[in-house]
Amino acid sequence: MTQAELAARAGVTPRTIQNYELGTRKPANMEIAQRLAESLHTTTEYLLGSAGTYVVEAHEKGGARAARDIDELVGEVTGMFTGGELSEDALDGAMKALNDAYWIAKENNKRYAPKKTQRTAAK
Repeated sequence: MTQAELAARAGVTPRTIQNYELGTRKPANMEIAQRLAESLHTTTEYLLGSAGTYVVEAHEKGGARAARDIDELVGEVTGMFTGGELSEDALDGAMKALNDAYWIAKENNKRYAPKKTQRTAAK
């Protein structure tokens, strides 16, 4: 299958597919990831990996900034345990815990941020 054919099936441009392959971009939402996975006869988990799945979900939930934050967190956690004796399941658990903590902190910060900051952030 060509990049153009895959792009047509997924509803994105061939350039976007190229960026996915280069690793410079991830799907903007799980719907696109699902269409890609179906077109390639695989799963979103296999396509994105657990780290990539967290980043795409963060983009859906909180936009590009949240996706960058989660991507950075995931990279740091993965780097911390590289070469260690941590199983893949334990690493996934650590990433999930950090992901959950990020969203809890973000929600708590919304609650306690001055109203002026909240209005500015909403614009």
